[in-house]
Amino acid sequence: MDWDTNRRAFIQGAAAVVASQALPGSADTSSDNSYEDMLVIDALCFGKEWGEEVFAALRAANYSGIIESLPRKNLQTAIDALLDWRKRVENHSEQLMFALQAEDFRRAKDSGRTAVMMNFQNSTMLNGDVDNIDALYALGMRSFQLTYNFRNLVGDGCLERTNAGLSDFGLEVVERMNDTGVLIDLSHCGDQTTLDGIAFSRRPVGITHTICDALRSHPRAKTDEQIRNCAEKGGVIGMVALGYFVGPDPGGDTTIEHYADHIEHAVNVAGIEHIGVSTDYPPQGISPWATYEEWFVPRTGYFKPSYELRWPPWIPALDSTDRYRNLMAVLDRRGWSSKDMERLLGLNWLRLLGDTIG
Repeated sequence: MDWDTNRRAFIQGAAAVVASQALPGSADTSSDNSYEDMLVIDALCFGKEWGEEVFAALRAANYSGIIESLPRKNLQTAIDALLDWRKRVENHSEQLMFALQAEDFRRAKDSGRTAVMMNFQNSTMLNGDVDNIDALYALGMRSFQLTYNFRNLVGDGCLERTNAGLSDFGLEVVERMNDTGVLIDLSHCGDQTTLDGIAFSRRPVGITHTICDALRSHPRAKTDEQIRNCAEKGGVIGMVALGYFVGPDPGGDTTIEHYADHIEHAVNVAGIEHIGVSTDYPPQGISPWATYEEWFVPRTGYFKPSYELRWPPWIPALDSTDRYRNLMAVLDRRGWSSKDMERLLGLNWLRLLGDTIG
């Protein structure tokens, strides 16, 4: 389909995406030690072959919400992905709902479902046209990363040789995202692109899945300056549970304790109100389906050696649907309150989304 000649029809038809949301009300987020009562949001989680296995894992993990990663090669790919998601939610309305505003995560909690927020891990799907933000928003998109690992028209990614920051087009994109109500995600952005994204946005921004450079020098890590600046703007930084980001030896010397170290360091820099969690893998984990040939080998073709890929890539205590229950046990031993765990596991994301997507 020629999108340029059919844009108006797509936008007019997109109202159906936002129709018929879930039950009104708000979740019980009273401060106690029950993980099951908490509103849990995984800020980057995607299904592996969506079906009952994934639905069961979402229920077992007590996920009230996830931020999904959609194909983003070009505009048509993105449109197709959003329309596919419309069908998925319609066909599994007892399990899923769209997250089009922050309150949808509370509605999902109340109704025993998972709210899914549509996100792209790049801006390539804009095809160089800032107006396509409005079109994709109409179809259900609520977040995207300014860059992935390498340079695009918006700015430089974290694996790019240079460190140029946002382009003029990138500034236009940031402004339109602010105007439209789309969360800016800076997770894979280069150092200066990250700082620019924070500085030039009028709204708070998110870094949905990262780790602390102070503990793990890695292209995907964020410095204390970036973490602090994001928090000072009202943003939230998600600590990612993917093992080889957390440390160099997942499944060995790198453990859930190191993941908790990243969380606590980020809290010390930014404050408890500005840190969240994410996995960067399916709700059932990686080990139930991934093999060396299927997972590791292909990634060696498009990640630089500085990415320090490892096999296995997971930390065992974080690779099951009990991951955040296990994390709560660690944080409890470290003296965390239930109220602060609630903030970390979901309420901080909920506040940020209220300030950005509405």
